[in-house]
Parts: sequence; C-alpha cells; structure tokens
Amino acid sequence: MQGDDLQQATAQAALPQLPGDTVQPSGSVVILRVLRVSLHVGFAVLLLVALVRLATAGLSPMATGAGLVLAVLLAAVYLVGTVLEKRHAGNPERFDPQPYARWWLAVVSFLWVLLMLISPDFAWIAFPLFFVQLHILPRRFALAAIAASTALLVAAMWFHNRGAGADALQLPMVLGPVFGAAFAVVTGLAYRALYIEAENQRLAAEELRRTRAELARSQHDAGVLAERERLAREIHDTLAQGFSSIVLMGRSAEKALDAGDSVTAHDRLKTVRETAASNLAEARNFVRGLGSPGLAEAGLADTLRRLCTKTEAEAAARGATLRCRFELQGTPVPLPNPYQTTLLRAAQSSLANVWAHAHASTAVVTLSFLDAEVTMDVFDDGVGFDPTAAAAAATRGDGTGVGLKSLRERLVALNGTLDVESARGEGTVVAVRLPLGTGNLGLESSP
Repeated sequence: MQGDDLQQATAQAALPQLPGDTVQPSGSVVILRVLRVSLHVGFAVLLLVALVRLATAGLSPMATGAGLVLAVLLAAVYLVGTVLEKRHAGNPERFDPQPYARWWLAVVSFLWVLLMLISPDFAWIAFPLFFVQLHILPRRFALAAIAASTALLVAAMWFHNRGAGADALQLPMVLGPVFGAAFAVVTGLAYRALYIEAENQRLAAEELRRTRAELARSQHDAGVLAERERLAREIHDTLAQGFSSIVLMGRSAEKALDAGDSVTAHDRLKTVRETAASNLAEARNFVRGLGSPGLAEAGLADTLRRLCTKTEAEAAARGATLRCRFELQGTPVPLPNPYQTTLLRAAQSSLANVWAHAHASTAVVTLSFLDAEVTMDVFDDGVGFDPTAAAAAATRGDGTGVGLKSLRERLVALNGTLDVESARGEGTVVAVRLPLGTGNLGLESSP
C-alpha cells in the first residue's frame, strides 16, 4: 500500500472529461507510474529470490515451512493493500484504505522482521520497504523508521554470521544497508518533488475543467436569456399588437352590426381576418426562426406602405380620423433581413403608439437611403409625451411599455441608433439610423 499521493497523481485520466477533451498523462505522471511499477516488481523479485534460496538453504523443515508460510502471508498482505489502494484511486467511491495504511505497514514490517530471523536473504526486502515508509509516514517518522529498519537489517546480517568469529560484523555489512537507505531517502525526496508537480498539474486540470463547465453553463444561460429577450421583442412588436388590433376591430364590427351598418362591419371583420392570418404567419415564422412573412412577400417599402393603410383603418375603427402616409427618399439598395425586420418592427411599434395614444390627425413614415446610412422617421402631430419619463417607467407590470426598450436593443445589435423627440402638445418624431457599411451589409439573413 503506497498511500493516496501516487495513486491520485496517476489517476488523472479518470477525471470527468468535457466534450473535446483529450487527457494525456504528463511526463512526471509517467515517471511516477514507472517508479510505482518498479517498486512492486522489485519487492516481488526480492521476495521470490529469498524464497528460492530458503528452499535450497538446507535449513530444518520447521524453519523452511515457517519461512514459506510467512513469505506467502507477506506477499498476500502486500498485494491486498496495493490492490485496494489502486481501486480507490481509480474510483473514489470504493473503499478507502488510507486510514489503515500505517497498520498495514506495521504488519508488513513485522512479517519482514520474522522472515529475517529465519533467513538473511529476506533482509534485502528492506530496500523497497524504505520507499513504502517514505510514502506512508510523515517525513520525520519515515526517516526514523528507515534508520530503525537499517539497524535491524545490519543486526540480522550479524546474527546470521555471528558464528564466523570476532570479525563477523564487517564494514560491508554496515555500509551496504546504510548506502541503500541513503539512496532510498534521496530517491524518495525526488519522488516527492515529482509527486508535487503531478499533483499541481492534476489540480490545475480539475480547475480548468470546472472553469470550462461553469463557462459553458454561463454561456448557455446567457443564450437562453438572449433568446427570451428576442422572443419578447418579437411578440411585443407583432403578435401583441396584432391581437390588440383584432380586439379593436372586433369591437368596431360589433358596434357596426348593432347600428345596422353591415358594410362597415364587413370591412372590420375582413381586417380581423387579415390580421389574424398575419399573426398566425408570424407565429409560425418564430418557430422556424425566419423573418417577417410580410417582407418575404414584398419589399420593405411596399410593406411599410401597407402598414400605413392598415394604421388608418385601425384609427377609423376607434372613431378617429388619421391620415397616415408613406414616403420614400433616395435610391433604395438591398438591405439584409435583420435591417428590414428592425425597420419594419420600428414602424409597427411607432404607428401602434400613434393610433392608440397620440390622438394625432397626421402620421408620416419616411424611409431614406443616404450614402452611408438608411434612416426611417415616424412623425405624428399628436399630443406628444415626455421621453424621459417614459424611459424611467420602462416596463409596466402588465407587459406593456417595452416598445422603445426593445427597439433600442434591436438597434444596438446592428450598431444603429434611436432618437425620440417629443414634448407634450407638440407631437413626436421617432428617428432610426442604421449604417450602410460593407461589414453591416454582410450580416446573415436571419432576423
């Protein structure tokens, strides 16, 4: 059992991946993996060599049998601890053996000491155990454990060679274990440095994945919010105004029928039918993400001209007299669909306010094509209003009052501007400006 550190470093490939991620182990992780495998292989080879020598050493059957049993038990304990740790590193939901790591090390060390008492060939298992002690124990305790293990190793070698006379404890018996322990400490410190680097890389990778996941979520939320705002603008500028017109025309038709004026009632019901059909077409185009059906059937100028005629009819349905006309200035140039849709929505919203609130007698929609921009001015001679107060009121609780706000949002997306000039009793002018630069005319055709 090696402790969590190496397994955590080598388990990077098990981290959750985002789409498009390709996780490749770093150089330090590969080195740590090689060290780990080498450590286990070294332990197994030294234990196997000691077993072979034990079987051929000519010891008593009792000593040989006890050595074989203890060696198998040591191999089993070592293997169980290592396998449990590896499984936990691959899947943190599995049993965590780390709290029992020191007890496991104590059992392994005790079995090793017993085997050294039987045969000196088991003494060399101390060298892989030095690395295990460095991995599991805090540094100061690990150094003390290595020193104690080295002393036991030297004592075991002296114990088994004590019959050779007074010179049984020779210098190589001391230098070999001491240099081996020193090499293990130096290598362990180098391993620790590699582990810290690998751990930092793992933490950085986790942070990157978390950041990417949070960014993806925020982008998704922003996209959802932007789409909701777009649909709110479209519904306000089309369906809501269309339904308002249907309600108004329905009431006018009802009054005409009550008065016995079937001709007027027929005209109002025709307008209701046309408005409902237009709203249905708009709703279907929302689902398909297309532009206004009116623009698809005719150009912007013709659509604005028909809008003026419809505005006059809606004003008449309210019992008001409104003269609404369309004027075209300059030479028309092809406009991208976002431009046409925005200009049409601006005219719809402005004229809806004219016949519903302005009490005007005249309204003029002027579409002008200039050298560097296309402009549209909607003028009325109505009662006017305070633009500052209207901006401060923003959106009212009943869902109305969002016309200017949504129009500004549309124009900002196209690098355009909106100016509203009005005062109480002096009428209103809504001025829309859109640049005709090369980049702007290359916009996609979707609204």
